[in-house]
Parts: sequence; structure tokens; C-alpha cells
Amino acid sequence: MNYYTVLNIESGKPRVEGAKQLLTGQLAMARRSGVKVIKLIHGYGSSGKGGALRTELRKMLQGMHGLATIKGEDFGIFDAATRELLGKYPDLRRDSDLNRSNLGITIIVLP
Repeated sequence: MNYYTVLNIESGKPRVEGAKQLLTGQLAMARRSGVKVIKLIHGYGSSGKGGALRTELRKMLQGMHGLATIKGEDFGIFDAATRELLGKYPDLRRDSDLNRSNLGITIIVLP
């Protein structure tokens, strides 16, 4: 699956600004290397209502032209965007988070 990569931002426990810079750099590198799908692991947050990384990174991604996102909680076979993605990249059916409603991830689809 050369078109697919996992980016675990949560593991380094960065603050929001550091996480945004890391994500920006990784998106640029992914585009240059031909990656089309990124599974972003940002975590859910310890507050029980969604952490700052999750909220702010998703906001940042929504404002970026030319890419699409699927929230981890929607990443399942009953979601139209997921079905379309699986049609293009059938190997994603083996992703461990498919159909798991994982609030701690976001799937990023690059043009």
C-alpha cells in the first residue's frame, strides 16, 4: 500500500501549534512522495469531550483546499465517503480502524 501512510501525532504529545506544524510538513512530504491516504492519529483527549489536538487539527484540515477528510467515527462501510474511498483503494478494507468508530483518528484523502 504505497499510497497509504499512518501519521501518529499523538505519540509525541505535542501542543497544538507543534502538531499543526508537524502535520503541515507531513502533508507536503506525502504529496511529494505520491501518498494519497493518511491515517492521522491525534487521539481523543483525556477530558472525555474531545481534546485540543483532535479539534484543532480537524479544523485546520477543513480549511485546506483540495483534500477530503473522513472522521474516525464515520470511517465505516455505511458511510458514503468511506465506500467511495474503499472503491478506489480496496486494501483499506484491512485497516484496523474500519468500522470501529474511533474518535481518535481522521482519514485524510489527498488529491
